[in-house]
This record gives sequence, structure tokens and C-alpha cells, in this order.
Amino acid sequence: MRKFILGMLVLFGMTTQAQNQEVQQTIETFFKGFHSRDSLAIQKVCSDKMGLQSIAENTKGSQFSTQTATKFYQSIASIPTTMQFEERLLGHTIHIDGAMAIDWTPYEFYVNGKKSHSGVNVFTLYRENGQWKIVAIIDTRRK
Repeated sequence: MRKFILGMLVLFGMTTQAQNQEVQQTIETFFKGFHSRDSLAIQKVCSDKMGLQSIAENTKGSQFSTQTATKFYQSIASIPTTMQFEERLLGHTIHIDGAMAIDWTPYEFYVNGKKSHSGVNVFTLYRENGQWKIVAIIDTRRK
């Protein structure tokens, strides 16, 4: 009986780890497209109904904003090639419940080699036809 229970725990751990890696890979694919200004690559890992929200924090308080996926894709494609940018993810904290997952990713954002701001992204994903799709992104931004 102990061997059975131990075997089930190992199998469960392996399944959980595999799902976490799939979620993390989806986020990494998103950022690969983001850094290369490839809105089509980003769209492949995002739901058609994706929503984006931001909370900018500064000395005057915080400001909440929303953006449609279409505007987001347009903004990515229109970033000048002379601008260098990089969003460095500082880790992943992934939680999965069935067909839903979230990934909490602290980050630092650099423009032309200088730190612009930092914060946390929270990605919400939905497993559709065996593939994780990003359905919502909310982030904080602090100078």
C-alpha cells in the first residue's frame, strides 16, 4: 500500500511539474514575440478575448488603466526599431486548477539599457484544446 501511495504522489508531482512547464513556456513564448515586436507570435499564445490592465504607482498614488488586445498588438508592432527594450522576468509562481492557471511574475523593464520601471505581471491562462492560452494580463508599474 505504501508503494502505491508513494507511486501516486510521484506521478502527481511529475504531472504538476509538466503542467507548470507548459504554462511557463507559454509565457516565455509571449515574451519572445514581445521582444522581437512580433504581434502574430504573441497572438498565437493569447485568447481572442484577452484583456490587459495596468496599475501605475507613483508618489501621487495609483492609476488603473485597461487596453484592448487589438490596441496592444498594434502598439507592439509600432515600437520603433531604434528603441531597445527588455522585460526581465525575475521568477514564476504558477498555480493551476484544472483548465485555469495563473503565473505571478515579478519583472524589471529596461529601455535602451536603463531601468525604466519594475513591478509584477499576473497572467491568467485557460487550457483550450490541450494548449494554454493567455486570457488576461494585469501588471503593476513602479518607477
